[in-house]
Amino acid sequence: MPSATEPPRPVLVQWILDTRSWYPEATQTKQLAIHASRALSLLPESERAGVLKYYHVRDAKMSLASALLKHLAVSKLAPVPWQSSTITRDGRTKPIFRDPTTGAQPVSFNVTHQAGLVALVAVAHYQPPTPESSPFSSPSPPSPASLPSSSETATPSPPPEAILPVSVDTGIDLVCTSERRDRDHRILETDGWPAFVDMHADVFAPSEAYYLKYQILSAIPSLFPQSNNSGLTLSQINDGKLRAFYALWALREAYVKLTGEALLAEWLRELEFIRFRPPLPAPEEPIDGSLGSSSDSEADSESSFLEDESEQVIRKIEIKFRGRQVDDVNICLKSMGPDYMICTAVRTPERKEDGLGWRLGGFEVLRLEDVLDFAETH
Repeated sequence: MPSATEPPRPVLVQWILDTRSWYPEATQTKQLAIHASRALSLLPESERAGVLKYYHVRDAKMSLASALLKHLAVSKLAPVPWQSSTITRDGRTKPIFRDPTTGAQPVSFNVTHQAGLVALVAVAHYQPPTPESSPFSSPSPPSPASLPSSSETATPSPPPEAILPVSVDTGIDLVCTSERRDRDHRILETDGWPAFVDMHADVFAPSEAYYLKYQILSAIPSLFPQSNNSGLTLSQINDGKLRAFYALWALREAYVKLTGEALLAEWLRELEFIRFRPPLPAPEEPIDGSLGSSSDSEADSESSFLEDESEQVIRKIEIKFRGRQVDDVNICLKSMGPDYMICTAVRTPERKEDGLGWRLGGFEVLRLEDVLDFAETH
């Protein structure tokens, strides 16, 4: 344990809430005001209204889970009482918590949701170490040849006036290959695969679009792990292509969210993921867990939840920005069950090796009941 004079060690959490089975009695969003009253009562009025504004109840439940996860991360990790875990937005509209006394951001977090799942990544208590003392067991520094020059920026950043003082950046994205499968297959059958890719080409680098359209099947035989690619149906081939497409989407979205920008960032087409590949589908994951002390993992720990070292987790991902290698972002793409993929990204701009040494990909699935109990007792 750290002494009274030592700063707390950084903590990394990766949490998931599965809303698909929540409140089955609520078939319309307005009915959540009754059936989800306990959970809604834990949110500020503006956030309750934000949940209940959704037309589809499935979207309202994900909004509720997103709000709960953000407050849980702040209350548990900062730590502060639940009622004091006020979420605001920075100059780039990214949700943050700012300590009202010090102005600091003790917890950096980011949230994503798709097809009933809601995920959060958060890092707390990270302080860039001084040269004399470091709270980490960090990897060896990179060689001088791998370091960017003083005139080079490894990753794009917003204008200086938009940046708030934060020492760690986080981004996360979740995709589901089956959510729009019928629609996607109809487009592929009608318009073809190159046209499908071109529909989204404005948010991809030109090299990525070309790779998807013309090289993906030969470059990634593992898209069809149980076949030698002979005798495949058109539907199976399209599923493989779509899995690669959604993997790229998750990679790019997590990275862009880490920078605090949006998918309309002017530099978007200058960002490249080189010969990316999707993780293999995983077995169905459990849909509940527990919220205990074990959910707080020291950032440099090797232990994690729902993780294996197979092709279902990919951590070696090459990124370029404006033709230069990006070497300061830790990024992980992981399968969650057969249909979901989740991408997590972290960066410690002031000393990149700290963030690069953290272990991403181990997610803990929380139970709603445990989250509510925590909120009511803290």
